Amino acid sequence: MRRRLLIGLTAVSVLAATTACGSSDGGGAADGNASSGGTTTVKVGLIPIVDVAPLYLGQEKGFFGERGLKLSFSSAQGGAAIVPGVTSGQFQFGFSNMTSLMIARSNDVPVKAVANGIASTGVVGKDFEALTVKGDSPITSAKELEGRKVAINTLKNINETAVRASVRKAGGDPDEVEFVEMAFDQMPAALDGGRIDAAMVVEPALATIKNQGGREISSPMVDIAPELTVAMYFTSTKYARENPEIVEKFQEATAESLAYADSHPDEVREIVTTYTKIPADVLAKVTLPKWPAEPNRAALEELARLGVEGGLFEQTPDLDELLP
Repeated sequence: MRRRLLIGLTAVSVLAATTACGSSDGGGAADGNASSGGTTTVKVGLIPIVDVAPLYLGQEKGFFGERGLKLSFSSAQGGAAIVPGVTSGQFQFGFSNMTSLMIARSNDVPVKAVANGIASTGVVGKDFEALTVKGDSPITSAKELEGRKVAINTLKNINETAVRASVRKAGGDPDEVEFVEMAFDQMPAALDGGRIDAAMVVEPALATIKNQGGREISSPMVDIAPELTVAMYFTSTKYARENPEIVEKFQEATAESLAYADSHPDEVREIVTTYTKIPADVLAKVTLPKWPAEPNRAALEELARLGVEGGLFEQTPDLDELLP
């Protein structure tokens, strides 16, 4: 069980690869740090990618400051670092894909989602993720991936579930696909060099593949469910129980930040340049995710069902316990 949890909590993401290291400062983190001005500093573990732009925008626009909060961002490679960081008190809040959070809950890891993160656009061919092939590949549908090598960033997590959904929808057998674990940023070169037959990528790797002549054959997140909630912000059940007022302020400020980001895409792209190394010319072509205020419960129920079907969970995750 422990091995499955460690595998399942590895980075996803919606969610691009990064070489940044997580913060090692865990002292006094359980209750946050109140400044002399009455502002409470809370540490947020996240992946420095486009998806989390609303929090950076919200901090800049004063949405958190107006509520007496200051966010201290700590970069991590993914859920493998963020989930334990939150449960240990190193971070007060974290960002993770929903399958990783469901795996955690199904293994009795005490986490609680508190605010929406990102969602699929719900539009085939115009999502922030895609199943891609080389431009001159003979593959035209997900069904033709049977017996082929398909790169995903993490085995037994949300992207494998998504690819399986696309293959199944196209009439193929997902058990016949050879999944290869590979970091997102390595996929464009591997695809172009013929070392893999297809790649399940998210932005900005998707824009890079398109720039080198690659093409999409399906939108796997859309194939799971329309407007799928892909990731959320979460805390530990202990922190939520002991600090309800701070959690409520974080929820309110995050909701305002999500709405602002969703209606100001140009500002999103601008602020992303302050915390990532994505080239401006690539960023201009990136398809942004959606940032709705609330998670899509029906879509998450389908994601959970597919996770059970794929053997990702020891027991079916209780969404009532996990969701706000």
